[in-house]
Amino acid sequence: MYAVIKTGGKQYKVASGDVLKIEKIAGEEGNEVVFNEVLAIGETVGKPLVKGASVKAKVIKQAKDEKIIVFKKKRRHNYRRKNGHRQLITLVKITDIVSAKAAAPKASTEDKGE
Repeated sequence: MYAVIKTGGKQYKVASGDVLKIEKIAGEEGNEVVFNEVLAIGETVGKPLVKGASVKAKVIKQAKDEKIIVFKKKRRHNYRRKNGHRQLITLVKITDIVSAKAAAPKASTEDKGE
């Protein structure tokens, strides 16, 4: 089963066991995080979110991404600027996808008063 989650302004298609590189979120290595903004689970699409659904993940590492070079130039004006940027990222491993059906409490037939 797969799910589509939203975090850091981006959407990711995830399955159990996947390792994701996402924008930095709060949490130390080894902690569990829960993504509640689930847009779809399998063939079930939310409007805009799937009610009661969540995705659990474990933080593997807090790190910096690869350096991106920012180079600005205006021709014939002797204008050149070179900068670099390293985005803070979090590596997470998806451990569990909880669907709305599994999260809903089951109705008991024994509790009905006769």
